[in-house]
Amino acid sequence: QASEKYLTMGIDLKAGGRRTGHKSSTKVIKTQNPYNRLLIKLYKFLSRRTDSKFCSVVLKRLHMSKVNNPPIGIYRLSKYMTNKEDKIAVIVGKVTDDVRMMDDKVPKLTVCALGFTETARSRIVAAGGECITFDQLALRAPTGSNTVLIRGPTSRKALAHFGHRTTVNNPHTHDGVKPYVRSKGRKFEKARGRRKSRGFKV
Repeated sequence: QASEKYLTMGIDLKAGGRRTGHKSSTKVIKTQNPYNRLLIKLYKFLSRRTDSKFCSVVLKRLHMSKVNNPPIGIYRLSKYMTNKEDKIAVIVGKVTDDVRMMDDKVPKLTVCALGFTETARSRIVAAGGECITFDQLALRAPTGSNTVLIRGPTSRKALAHFGHRTTVNNPHTHDGVKPYVRSKGRKFEKARGRRKSRGFKV
């Protein structure tokens, strides 16, 4: 009878199991950077006291790890800001320079970011633009009015090697996932598992 009781037990498909012993990064501030900690404090207050979705998104991004806060190049930034030059570009990350972009092509922009490389800052300022910090932005636009929230590219080479989540309906977690192979040649990992004629193909 005891075995019958256990047979009826299943897994919680909707939740996919429980992650215990993990505290959310929004509850425990991981960063040791005092400036970032103060910004988190500031935007936590703003998101609580205003109904602004902007403040809560900025707060969420301030908590993110470095890999999830990629930098954005000056060219991509200017491309995203075409016909929006009168607004403030907001990046929760770093703004970097792009040597492929000519100086006369840099538009006049007001950019708010966590950091700027020296050359990116000088080029934005030379174009008549402005580089501001998040505490200055909180004074200018506490609710994020007249701003454009921008992110850098999140695609990395490493992601090609990662499997996808398995579900009960889809067990093909490693189909089309790039293997870590020493070299892409005739004699490197081309037999079992890589050809139908040699067992199976993934």
